[in-house]
Amino acid sequence: MSLVYEVLLLLAVLVIASFPVAPLVQAMPAPWGRHFQQLYLLVVAGGYLVWFWTHGGQTLAMKTWRIRLVSASGDTVGSRQAWLRYGLALLGLAACGLGFVWALWDRERQFLHDRLAGTRLVESTAFDAPKRHGGPQPEQHQGG
Repeated sequence: MSLVYEVLLLLAVLVIASFPVAPLVQAMPAPWGRHFQQLYLLVVAGGYLVWFWTHGGQTLAMKTWRIRLVSASGDTVGSRQAWLRYGLALLGLAACGLGFVWALWDRERQFLHDRLAGTRLVESTAFDAPKRHGGPQPEQHQGG
């Protein structure tokens, strides 16, 4: 369900992001305008997702469904790893969604792009935060 919510939010972002380039796309020759717009929207979608994944590990949809993206070791996901995950997810989607269907057979229910990118989705609570590389770790809240 988180993925459905994510798609709805992402569609809204893409519609808004398409307004500034619409005149440019209209002025370009027919096939080039469409290709430019598609590439532009793929980059915008990637930028949106990568920013959230690298700044807290959660998009709005992931926060709603209490899911967090972390590296395989539990650390914060870096930009390179997040872009790799995004690219692999696009390939899995282009392969008739097989990268997502993979989770049905995966022993930990992870998507194929998470396996290949060295990331994983974990349950999140209000007090969870991914570990950061270097520097002091945030103090963990102990209920009591």
